[in-house]
Amino acid sequence: MSISPKSLSKEDKVAIIATARKITLKEVLPSVQLFASWGLNVVIGQTIGKSYNQFAGNDKERAEELQSMLDDKDIKAIFCARGGYGTTRLLDSLNFDKFIKNPKWLIGYSDITSLLSHVYYKYNIESIHGIMPVNIENRTSNIATDSLREVLFDDKNTILAPYHALNKEGEATGELVGGNLSVLYSLLGSESFSDTKDKILFIEDLDEYLYHIDRMMLGLKRAGKLKNIKALLVGSFKDMHDNSIPFGASSYEIIANISKDLNIPIAFNIPCGHIGTENHAFIHGRQTKVVVSATETKIVQ
Repeated sequence: MSISPKSLSKEDKVAIIATARKITLKEVLPSVQLFASWGLNVVIGQTIGKSYNQFAGNDKERAEELQSMLDDKDIKAIFCARGGYGTTRLLDSLNFDKFIKNPKWLIGYSDITSLLSHVYYKYNIESIHGIMPVNIENRTSNIATDSLREVLFDDKNTILAPYHALNKEGEATGELVGGNLSVLYSLLGSESFSDTKDKILFIEDLDEYLYHIDRMMLGLKRAGKLKNIKALLVGSFKDMHDNSIPFGASSYEIIANISKDLNIPIAFNIPCGHIGTENHAFIHGRQTKVVVSATETKIVQ
């Protein structure tokens, strides 16, 4: 059974850092205000505002700050400020010994998939796939921030998705893992994304060519990542591209075709991923029940 960090309480200290693409202080201030309104004490990392080409500081700077926050027992949650690219570059230089003794919530999605997947597969510790500071524009309540707060403070989560024509009905229970398809594909063959047997796998992506989706899904299938999963959940696949000669299928159709021989529940249009204020948070690594019916998909953690 996976290990869950403690729920947050008012006055807890949390950190906002950048492990990937650079981001300005101005861009994270709305999230600082939001988290403060939840009663949290926010520490803004030194990588916020740093710039090294497209990154928020060089690899050493970003890794040292993440290491510091992982080691600091007073920090109860680490919010990754944004995705882009760069988190995977840090994984092999980190020491998780103190983090294992005092687990804390790691929060993010997209490029942060690599960190969430790494701490689950190596250390069996849960994390949160959810909205990041770069996406928080004001203090107005919305699905993404409300669900994140509920997961952090109340340790519960239910996601509902409407019926989709490509769904395969059924029920399943297993630990929910996954995240951004491109990042998962890049982790194939590593200890950061290993055995998916009896897991519920979630995937989402953004700004990819349709043939890339086909290639990555085939990569997961040929690597055995789809073979023994309990269910497949497909989130947002937004802003897809095609070539001048059309691929001939949508991203959802590509995924449905590659997974058609799986005798498991499959649900599309799950409201998680690159969909702004509707990006529902979920607990990565948590035992989860999925029910795909003729009217909706229900996910309970």
